[in-house]
Amino acid sequence: MSDLIENHAAVQNPLDVTRRYFLGQGAGVGLGAMALGLLDSKGRSAGAETTSRLRGMTDFAPKAKRIIFLTQSGGPSQIELYDDKPNLPKQAGKELPPSVRMGQRLTTMTAGKAQLVMPAQSTFSRHGESGATVSDWLPHIGSVADDLCFVKSMTTNQINHAPAMTRFLTGHHLAGRPSIGSWFSYGLGSVNRDLPDFLVLISNMKRGSDQPLYDHYWGSGFLPSVYQGVKLRNAKEPVLYLRDPDGLPRHLRRGMLDGLGELNQMRLQQTGDPEIETRIRQYEMAYRMQTSVPELTDVSDEPESTFELYGPDSRRPGSYAANCILARRLAERDVRFIQLLHPDWDHHSRLRSWCTARCRDTDQASAALITDLKQRGLLDDTLVIWGGEFGRGVAGQGKWDSPEGGRDHHPRCYTIWMAGGGIKPATTYGATDEFSYNVAENPVHVRDLHATVMHLMGMDHERFSYRFQGLDFRLTGVEEARVVSDILA
Repeated sequence: MSDLIENHAAVQNPLDVTRRYFLGQGAGVGLGAMALGLLDSKGRSAGAETTSRLRGMTDFAPKAKRIIFLTQSGGPSQIELYDDKPNLPKQAGKELPPSVRMGQRLTTMTAGKAQLVMPAQSTFSRHGESGATVSDWLPHIGSVADDLCFVKSMTTNQINHAPAMTRFLTGHHLAGRPSIGSWFSYGLGSVNRDLPDFLVLISNMKRGSDQPLYDHYWGSGFLPSVYQGVKLRNAKEPVLYLRDPDGLPRHLRRGMLDGLGELNQMRLQQTGDPEIETRIRQYEMAYRMQTSVPELTDVSDEPESTFELYGPDSRRPGSYAANCILARRLAERDVRFIQLLHPDWDHHSRLRSWCTARCRDTDQASAALITDLKQRGLLDDTLVIWGGEFGRGVAGQGKWDSPEGGRDHHPRCYTIWMAGGGIKPATTYGATDEFSYNVAENPVHVRDLHATVMHLMGMDHERFSYRFQGLDFRLTGVEEARVVSDILA
């Protein structure tokens, strides 16, 4: 015990000590002493350059090493895409029964209006040996259905975009919590020291998007800002201010960084401010990214077959398809968390044209990513997630029988799919009622999804926390969350 006390006293910055140390205080000296034995006299991980936590330590053997999160912002319609309800045409134009709606909240756009059933505007086919039902608007995703697990019983609490997406990506509907990628960056880090742990790619739409994507969707919240997602811009310079000014020799740049590093280390020792440590790490990362980012984004070494696989839009820089290629290249480089965001799945009107346009944007490239990862032997340890913040309601918004008709937000049930990284393929989990309005079997709340994803990465969601303002915060919050074991391989 005296050795433990002496080691604890030697830690000058308590913010450098990992969650493993604190777990050790409750579990006995053994785990805590083991953690401290891996720290140097300044509380940093032995052998790490400036990294202070024990990155890569997991609660149990992970099934996935990295995550690609294909975030479809706006609420894709499960009724048109995945959740086939063949009896809906018989209900067309009829009022949604009160026994189905059960007084559930509607948005101000449709509250007080007649809830007239609008059948699916698409048709469905069964695919693969699993017989999964996928919309004919998504033929390429249908072609890889046996590699996917469809979760048709997702549910959430929020009915408007920003709070629902904030919950989907941070576990809470109010901004200020760390995003899911930041949690993994904090807990696991990356084995690639030349690229950030958490990278974000946002689609460059062919037309201007009227749907905002807020920075807190990939922000670090109350975690030190070193853990926030790094956004790669759809521009000639993917990361601003990364290139050295003309005429600045490389050795001079290195010397400047070394001098700044010494000054910042002195200040860090005095204050223990984690943002100073962030500054040190980010200067060093930026220096390495001056080489790694141009090499990453230069796709001239990709064969023609790659662009054929991902579709014609894959040659347009910043497109969803091009970003899927970059996601695969990042996975090859062992970046821990890769997030793509594609907006404008918000079909309040003109659903037949609006939703099909988003399907054309994403269908071939999403399926190609699965195929590409599988061909390269990366799918087994890469978890791919496709989904949005909520689904769409069965009642038509506007004239249900008009090409102008659309659907309003619906948080009670929706569909996502997952693949690779320990997920059981060729699986459909959960079910909704005959109106795709309520979950009928095996509900999966957003926090259950988060618990399951953490489990696949080797982390116990109940033990993984961060103390802030006297409270131990978790991605899954304080409400009950479960690992959905039935979808695990």
